[in-house]
Amino acid sequence: MPTVSNVSTGKPNVAGAVFNAPVGTTLPTDTTTALEAAFKAMGYAAEDGLVNTNSPSVENIKAWGGDIVATPQTEKPDTWKIKLIEVLNEDVLKTVYGSANVTGTLATGITVEANSEEADELSWVFDMVMRDGAAKRVVLPKAAITEIGDISYVDNDVTGYEITLTAFPDASGNTHYEYLKR
Repeated sequence: MPTVSNVSTGKPNVAGAVFNAPVGTTLPTDTTTALEAAFKAMGYAAEDGLVNTNSPSVENIKAWGGDIVATPQTEKPDTWKIKLIEVLNEDVLKTVYGSANVTGTLATGITVEANSEEADELSWVFDMVMRDGAAKRVVLPKAAITEIGDISYVDNDVTGYEITLTAFPDASGNTHYEYLKR
């Protein structure tokens, strides 16, 4: 039987919603455990929120005559898209450009070096508040930025880094974990 109270939206936790840390940092396994100090807050994200694409790709195998007789899975990418809008946040810049490519502080002057270095693999945590105060935490044990959208500098819209993360399997073969608690 349908239950209206199970329908929800996902709002960012006001105490912080987007965090990352080096792979190997102890990961939370519930909605309430405090994050290790190594996790850095990414600050505000754009109003489009967080989008997960986790759909398998299949190959249709056809029999003589055209009937589809099998659809083996060829891949199942687990990607996450979010636009980080704190463009003056040193940790955001290090996430987008690579920690080795960002030096200095905002107070002393930041230098960003854009190059073809591969993105750092990081662990990610997304904290949300659902209907009636239910908490939801999504944990990506290991992911890398595999796409960065266009960066616009205009006076009628916020500048930001729209990133796509690709999550990789951990030792248990899982690309992400979701924890919920009311």
